[in-house]
Amino acid sequence: MVRAPRVRQFVGPGPAGGPAAKGGRDRRARRERRDWRAVRGRVIVGIMTDDTAAGDREHPHDTREAVLFGGVYGAVLASSMVAALTQYGHTSQHSRRYDAAWLLVTALASALAHGYAHYIAERAPHRRGDALRALRDEWPLVAAVVPTVLVLAGAGVGWWPANGVEYPAFALNIALLFGLGLLTARWSHRSWAAAVLIGAVDALLGVFVVVANAVIK
Repeated sequence: MVRAPRVRQFVGPGPAGGPAAKGGRDRRARRERRDWRAVRGRVIVGIMTDDTAAGDREHPHDTREAVLFGGVYGAVLASSMVAALTQYGHTSQHSRRYDAAWLLVTALASALAHGYAHYIAERAPHRRGDALRALRDEWPLVAAVVPTVLVLAGAGVGWWPANGVEYPAFALNIALLFGLGLLTARWSHRSWAAAVLIGAVDALLGVFVVVANAVIK
């Protein structure tokens, strides 16, 4: 007896919505989610690195701005304080010593207030010691006031006449303003003509205080 050959039935991959197809789609979705998380992590790290590098690059520029702003602010503050203290105070040696001390205290308080305002206004995360660095960066303001403090203190100890010492203080601060503008402009690689013009504009701030003092008197 001859047996009939067996016919093997071919089974296809099944319908598109079958379990095998569904499992393949799930694996692709999981791979895409893993890839997206990896790309997102690299982007975030890259942004943080760029921000840090940008902050490091901006530090020299911030130093020039701090010197100009603090110096101009300190010189104008010194001239204004001398004019006010002379107008409403006395011109004896004791009064000049008091004026010198009061001007120095005002400069220190202004530097502390300005540094603290900068510290709390920064949106970037703070590191340990940032508060002290913010206060340290205000040194140009105090340094610009020191020459006037020395002029007043010298009058207070009798090195020169106490009466009329405000005029040498005005002249000193006008020269300081001109020098700060000139130096900062040259520091920023500007031409000598532009640097002299910037220095003259800064010096006009001191001249304005002198004129205002004369008009008020």
